[in-house]
Amino acid sequence: MNRPIRVLVAKVGLDGHDRGAKVIATALRDAGMEVIYTGLRQTPEMVVNAALQEDVDAIGISILSGAHMTVFPRMLALMKEKKMDDVLLTGGGIIPGDDMQTLTDLGVGHLFAPGTKTTEIATYIQDWVAKHRSF
Repeated sequence: MNRPIRVLVAKVGLDGHDRGAKVIATALRDAGMEVIYTGLRQTPEMVVNAALQEDVDAIGISILSGAHMTVFPRMLALMKEKKMDDVLLTGGGIIPGDDMQTLTDLGVGHLFAPGTKTTEIATYIQDWVAKHRSF
């Protein structure tokens, strides 16, 4: 069965700036993906539960608040607890390079810095899903 890639885009925490998340959501939709945007001020638990209910292939977290070293590990733990081993956790925002590497080592997918081309993000998700998920 062939279906579009399903991606949940979320803003976790108190960060109220969602323009970038909306730009990414629109770009992924334009690339042929089904996108669920959760809106602002989500908790990791809310995001993982929504991703499970929506049967997504990938979760994209936009984070500008500096809480990335708390949010991403918590999300990974929740995803593992719910046996979401075949769902990509990726994201982007203001994340220092050393922290990006630490998070990648923990199991987070590629993290994108501001200014990344939206086509690069879409291609990354498409390639990851093609390699790790079967429909």
